[in-house]
Amino acid sequence: MVDGLGKAESGAQLLTRLEGRSSLKKLEPYLFAEEGYPVHGDVVEFHGPEGAGKTEMLYHLVARCVLPKAGGGLEVSLLFIDTDFHFDMLRLVTVLEHRLPQSSEERIKQCLGRFFLVTCNSSAQLLLTLHSLENMFCSHPSLCLLMIDSMSAFYWIDRANGGENLSLQEANLRRCVQCLEKLLREYRLALFATTQTIMRKSSNSAESAGGLQDEADAVDYRPYLCKSWQQLITHRIFFSKQCQPGSAKGFSLTSCHVCNNSVVKRPFSISEDGIQF
Repeated sequence: MVDGLGKAESGAQLLTRLEGRSSLKKLEPYLFAEEGYPVHGDVVEFHGPEGAGKTEMLYHLVARCVLPKAGGGLEVSLLFIDTDFHFDMLRLVTVLEHRLPQSSEERIKQCLGRFFLVTCNSSAQLLLTLHSLENMFCSHPSLCLLMIDSMSAFYWIDRANGGENLSLQEANLRRCVQCLEKLLREYRLALFATTQTIMRKSSNSAESAGGLQDEADAVDYRPYLCKSWQQLITHRIFFSKQCQPGSAKGFSLTSCHVCNNSVVKRPFSISEDGIQF
């Protein structure tokens, strides 16, 4: 009886789960194919080589979330987990300053009050962090988005620590995915996560992810993280640098909906005030 009570859901947890999280409909329509926006429970993977604009796109989305509605934002809270130690707070502040109609220190602080940052230096620490987030999502009903930059940060370390046993290599990541799946389901969250291109697809390879054969042929993509992570993804967005000389945009993305195979391609540029489509 005591054990059952210990596992019972509190009233605060119940209300937080049942209360609708803010819609992400206006987050960034240019990122998505057909349906135009992620819904609660969706997992969006940003995949590409280093320097292709993945983290910069996260800054763009963070700004869209924390900016007030009067300034064109969603005015919602989010949690950012930095595993690469690449997050640059000054860069985010610069983007916010350029996008606020009347930028001031007080307005910037109000925006940053909706932003929560956590750093992790190992897959074990990431797992512990994810396990500890339940109370945070209960106490902050306005939190509707989780970002992880990146999910592949500890791939080589975990591979070395696991020796030749694939199950041991992937153990922590699989547990992280299980925890993420529970958080997304019970607290109606959306997840954006980056992964870096570290595996190259051979020219005669027929391997593709989620049945997206045409997109796999168009971009250099080879899934290498555990199967449970691949199955969790609902949208995969490939980032690349433009190869055409004289291109004004400089970067491009190919957005793929894993379930219905819809695709959209967009060029974009990165300037001092952030992403421009």
